[in-house]
Amino acid sequence: MTIAPAAPLEAREISRLQDEVRALAEQHDAVILAHNYQVPEVQDVAHYVGDSLGLAREAAATSASTIVFCGVHFMAETAAILSPEKTVLLPDLDAGCSLAASITADQLRAWKADYPGAVVVAYVNTTAAVKAETDYCCTSGNAQQIIESIPADREILFLPDMYLGLWLERVTGRKLRIWMGECHVHAGIRPADIEALTADPGTELLVHPECGCASQCMAFGNGRTQILSTEKMVTFARASEKQRFLVATETGILHRLYKEVPGKEFQAVSERAICRYMKMITLPKLRDALRDGKHVVTVDPEIAARARGAIDRMVAIG
Repeated sequence: MTIAPAAPLEAREISRLQDEVRALAEQHDAVILAHNYQVPEVQDVAHYVGDSLGLAREAAATSASTIVFCGVHFMAETAAILSPEKTVLLPDLDAGCSLAASITADQLRAWKADYPGAVVVAYVNTTAAVKAETDYCCTSGNAQQIIESIPADREILFLPDMYLGLWLERVTGRKLRIWMGECHVHAGIRPADIEALTADPGTELLVHPECGCASQCMAFGNGRTQILSTEKMVTFARASEKQRFLVATETGILHRLYKEVPGKEFQAVSERAICRYMKMITLPKLRDALRDGKHVVTVDPEIAARARGAIDRMVAIG
């Protein structure tokens, strides 16, 4: 499916829509949660901006009666599982995820049948039906801690991101059985995108572990390469003495970095690293979701009950 980019909004229209969104959110007792990869004008109107783990925790803790999720479909499903008594809205139902689409529940059941007794760890970028077949859910922010918490004598099936899995093998020393899925954005960031930009000794390189170059970057041995979740990129840049950072992840994080770490310079390793699904959520769609109560995301109660344990373990660890 070809997704046409939304037409850019003028500053006056952005301001007007943001005021309308804020008023509607208050009127409908709604909390707006936005992922770090959302467009800047959506990030700026959200009550909370963060990575998948932070957003899941906010969804579980909020007292609002409605959660508007500015992210992709699996994130809204996770919110619906964590807060079944609340209304969860997704401004565009077509906002999917290439990584989540790389494995189905049927495929996972067949894989599990080949390795009876194995512990199944699923990255959060999966559907609710897949999460229902897992033992642990994780994010890039706590995947290492979860793998290290599993007894060393247990076999582990890790899915669906092969690059995150390879990185986990390297940092934990554990041999994993890895599903060969990938995020189309992060997989497209290659070592060649980085090599030409790392000559400056005053530059830190911040790399998301989903990137196709993450394992190779660990071998640089220059002391300036950090493999981090998006949330940890923000905290690392804030604490670092360095003033310039190369960022290897989806470009939406740059807006938050500039906003929360003022006075420092950030450059995307690849300007092509844009998630077309994340960018489907726009201010007009967010306004419509609040005004019209669309689109409600629900999860079958049986699937939700089975997935809840894996998600709760994710929220609790790291």
